[in-house]
Amino acid sequence: MAKALTGFVKLQVKGGAANPAPPIGPALGSKGINIMDFCKQFNARTQEKAGKILPVVISVYSDKSFDFIIKTPPVASQLLEAAKAQKGSAESNRKKAGSVTWDQVRKIAEDKMQDMNCFKVESAMKMVAGSARSMGIAVTGDNPFSN
Repeated sequence: MAKALTGFVKLQVKGGAANPAPPIGPALGSKGINIMDFCKQFNARTQEKAGKILPVVISVYSDKSFDFIIKTPPVASQLLEAAKAQKGSAESNRKKAGSVTWDQVRKIAEDKMQDMNCFKVESAMKMVAGSARSMGIAVTGDNPFSN
């Protein structure tokens, strides 16, 4: 007999650094999940991505068991890493926080493609470039979409 799904928990955790402290502990404790069991499993599966922020979706079942899916790092954190910036610009239309090339945008789009709602890499590249623009990161080089 299949287990009944009772809910989801969505978190963003640094790879290899899950611990029972907030925000993980209270979010999982309220659903009745064994917090240390999750932390051990998550840290074991994310050792190679240590330090990167990773979104995780935890499915909680009626018998208090769980499973989880680890997604790719958010586009914003990948853009900041590629631009070698600490944070985005407060005035994105006036002050630029850094710059990335179209090749870097393509690499980020290909990496994030499985989590995006688009079918072509070009569409994903436009979404990543839009995120860069809103963060105050300039996209330099020849625009592959201009006619």
